[in-house]
Amino acid sequence: MSDSAQVTDLLHRPLRDLRISVTDRCNFRCVYCMPKEVFDKDYKFLPRAQLLTFEEIEQVVRAAAQLGVSKIRITGGEPLVRRDLEALISQIRQVPGITDISMTTNASLLTAERARSLREAGLQRITVSLDAIDDETFKRVNDVDVSVQDVLDGIDNAAKAGFVDTKVNMVVKKGLNDHSILPMARYFHNSGHILRFIEFMDVGNSNAWDLSHVVTSAQIAERINAELPMEPVEANYRGEVAKRWRFNDGGGEMGIISSVSAPFCGDCSRARLSATGSIYTCLFASSGHDLRPALRESDGQDRVVQELSKLWSLRTDQYSETRTQVAVLRPKVEMSFIGG
Repeated sequence: MSDSAQVTDLLHRPLRDLRISVTDRCNFRCVYCMPKEVFDKDYKFLPRAQLLTFEEIEQVVRAAAQLGVSKIRITGGEPLVRRDLEALISQIRQVPGITDISMTTNASLLTAERARSLREAGLQRITVSLDAIDDETFKRVNDVDVSVQDVLDGIDNAAKAGFVDTKVNMVVKKGLNDHSILPMARYFHNSGHILRFIEFMDVGNSNAWDLSHVVTSAQIAERINAELPMEPVEANYRGEVAKRWRFNDGGGEMGIISSVSAPFCGDCSRARLSATGSIYTCLFASSGHDLRPALRESDGQDRVVQELSKLWSLRTDQYSETRTQVAVLRPKVEMSFIGG
C-alpha cells in the first residue's frame, strides 16, 4: 500500500482498524448489552440470508486494507455462534496489508478443539469478556446461568492452543459488579493475562445507562492501587484505548478503558462493519452506511474503496467527548449489532 492510499477524516484521524460483526446473536443475555427484557424468546434476530457472506466480508477487508487498515477484530454478538468462522479468518489472513487478526468472545464456547482450529486458521489474539470472578455475580450479569469456570476453561484452552497475551475485559457497572473489581484484580494478578476494566458506556438504547452507574477509571485505579500498588506505563501505540498500568511487584499489567470520564475520540482510528454490511464510523452512531449495493456490483471492491474513502474523509465523530453537550437523546445502534 502506498502512502497516498491512507485516508484520514476531517479531524486528521487515519483509518487503521476494522471491527467486523459476524452475527447479531449471542448465547448470553448480559444486562448491560442484551437484556432479556428486550432480547427475549420472541426477539427477531437476523435470518442467515441477511448476513454478509464470508466472500463479501473479505471484499470489504480488501477495500479497507487499500485505505490503510491493518488490524481486523472479529466481533458479534458472540462470534463463535457463527459457523465455519475459521474459513473467514483464513481468507482474511491472505489479504495484503492485514497484519493483525483478533477476536472478542465470551469464551464459553471456546473448546480446546475450537481454540486450536482458530489458531491454525490465522487468528492471532483473543480478548475475553468476563465481568466477575464469582458465580453469583457473573450469573447475574450474563443472565443465562453460565458459570465463571466455563469462561476460565475457554481462557485456558486459548493458552494451550498457543494464544499469548490474552486480554480479559470487565465492564464495570456501579451496584451490579463493582464489588468484583478487587477480586478480579487479585485473580489475574501474576496470571500472564492482561485484565482491562471498562467504564459502563451508553452504547445502544437497551441498557438503561445513567452517569450515576459509572465507576470512573480514577476510582478503579484507586481501589486497586490501595492493595496492589502499580504505576502507569506508556501506551504501546497512539490510539491505544486502554491506559496501561504495571504492578510494582512484577505481577504483570492491567488496563482501564475510560471512554466516559476521559474519552479518547481524538485518536480513534476504528470503523465497524455490521453483520448485514453497514459501516459505522462511531460506536455510538445512530445509523450506518449500507455497502451491500456496492458489493454486489461487478466492480464491487473498487466501489467499496470509493465509498469507504468518502465516508471516512467526511467523518467528524467524537461522541464520547461531547455526550454531556447533547441536549436531545438520540437512538443509537445496539452494541450486539456492531460489536464493541
